[in-house]
Amino acid sequence: MIDSETLEGLYNKYNDRGYVHPDPLEFLYAYKDVKEREIAGLVASVLAYGQVKQILKSVSKVLSALGTNPSAFLKTANQADIENEFREFKHRFTTGLEISVFLLNIGRVLKKYGTLYECFLSGFYKEKQYLQALLNFITELRLGECELYSSLIPMPTGKCAYKRMNLYMRWMVRKDNVDPGGWDGIPASKLIIPLDIHMHRVSLKYGFTERKQADMVSAIQITEALKRFCPEDPVKYDFSLTRPGINKVRQQEKRIFLK
Repeated sequence: MIDSETLEGLYNKYNDRGYVHPDPLEFLYAYKDVKEREIAGLVASVLAYGQVKQILKSVSKVLSALGTNPSAFLKTANQADIENEFREFKHRFTTGLEISVFLLNIGRVLKKYGTLYECFLSGFYKEKQYLQALLNFITELRLGECELYSSLIPMPTGKCAYKRMNLYMRWMVRKDNVDPGGWDGIPASKLIIPLDIHMHRVSLKYGFTERKQADMVSAIQITEALKRFCPEDPVKYDFSLTRPGINKVRQQEKRIFLK
């Protein structure tokens, strides 16, 4: 088990935007208005799978098409225009039709609730339980032709780790030198760790979990372990715990590429 002093030392070292690139999180820094940032963040998080070079390229393409005010664009854009804009789009398993349906559904949520924040908050106040509120939020984003974009928004079964959605929530709820925040009505203490292969390996190493499955049960278990160090903000350690390993992998990939 890692000790508190070492953990805080990692946080203090890596809580710096200089360590963010290359990461889709960096796209959020360009949006000062929270109602625009939340859309950019959702786009960046759902496309955060695969090779980082392709992720950044795909996120940039979508956000460039949405312009500087994506909320206004999505509230007024019609289906034909969006489908035509993304006809040639491809990101690993995600097709142009999938991203189009996803964006149209964001527009529907915006017209219904005003903002994505208000959509999540309505479920949070109703359920009084963070995970169920997250699943309700996912359900809202999947209404309509939901089967078309399972590569972007997972099914709300509560079984998988929901890494990308929990990553999105970290970005939008927390605020420090790395996470820009903006969703101030949701306590950081309610967040669940964004569990991927890197965080799972780190968690096994430091004894945050002994479970071999990187699922929601493990994510909650790891979050509870981190609450022993910072009960009011356990997910603050996500970036700092995973950054050394991710940087090492990317340096290895870079050296291989240069050869």
